[in-house]
Amino acid sequence: MKPLKAINDLFRHNQPLEAQISGVFKRFFDKGWYILGSEVGSFEKEFAQYCGVEFAIGVANGTDAIELGLRALGVQAGQKVALVANAGGYGTIGINAIDAVPVYVDVDATTFNMDVKSLEAVLDKQDIKAIIVTHLYGNLANIDEISNLASSKGIKLMEDCAQAHGAYRQGKKAGSWGDLATFSFYPTKNLGALGDGGAIVTKDATIAERVKQFRQYGWDQKYRSTLCYGRNSRLDEIQAAILRIKLPLLNEWNARRSAIAGLYGALINHPRIILPRVSGADHVAHLYVIRTGQRASLSQHLRASDVPHDIHFPVPDHRQPMFLDRFSDVVLPVSEVLCNEVLTLPCFPEMNDEEVNWVAAAVNKWIP
Repeated sequence: MKPLKAINDLFRHNQPLEAQISGVFKRFFDKGWYILGSEVGSFEKEFAQYCGVEFAIGVANGTDAIELGLRALGVQAGQKVALVANAGGYGTIGINAIDAVPVYVDVDATTFNMDVKSLEAVLDKQDIKAIIVTHLYGNLANIDEISNLASSKGIKLMEDCAQAHGAYRQGKKAGSWGDLATFSFYPTKNLGALGDGGAIVTKDATIAERVKQFRQYGWDQKYRSTLCYGRNSRLDEIQAAILRIKLPLLNEWNARRSAIAGLYGALINHPRIILPRVSGADHVAHLYVIRTGQRASLSQHLRASDVPHDIHFPVPDHRQPMFLDRFSDVVLPVSEVLCNEVLTLPCFPEMNDEEVNWVAAAVNKWIP
């Protein structure tokens, strides 16, 4: 067996589509239209339909989507936004970009997603304008309860679906529960472009129109700006065309990711390792993340065995050096433990069972 090159081998993922993707570039030379053309418009319609919403608006990347989404929801500088601290910092970056205030909520130790009771405690004590719910590692958060809670209190709800394309519960896809949802199409995502890209999806026509303006200079028509804080954040035609090729394959890819996660669950048996709970359509196995209190030892063992692995994510947002001691009084016991224990194993649709067995065997051979 050839050694795995990465936790997500993008060459193996994209190579079967080489002919179709190459055809995209030929079309562009012939058409001569590169920004906000028919490919973006068609992808937006197709992706909105896939997510079960009325509108999708392509933007430059997933982090821009969070920032522009907050603006579209009416969040202003100085207002508070609740979110988790164990999801890589992207929500925090979007909040910082509009000079709003992040308020961190602890997570559930089993799902790694926002804990509803912790959220309730935050909402009881603080004036929260919006909530960002991240569906981490491909696992839908407790979104039905959180959606009901936000609605009962009149708080805007954003879903961060960057790792959960296609996950669904009760017949509703990720992205269809909140006031709006953000997606990243970074190449490693379940639905990934060949560069950066993102989208905001919503059922609300007013929100959709505001996002369209924010992504292009605040224009309501060419060269006429009616919204402050508009910017250039557009999904380009080439990436949209590539995403259109990939979207019909997403469910098949997600099924294979889930099968790989299920196989890991059956094969890995180690007393020092906690496996994730991966079951059902509400977990699309974007990442397969295990836990151990001796992560450095396991990582050293995997490196010696040539097993690719990574850490998603090692530093909780409230402990990032950029904040200095701003959040020194914030304690998130579960989030802090998880950030010290999580480790990501390879998981991508083109992995075969032999490779999964090999990784699992290497993990089982670890002697702490």
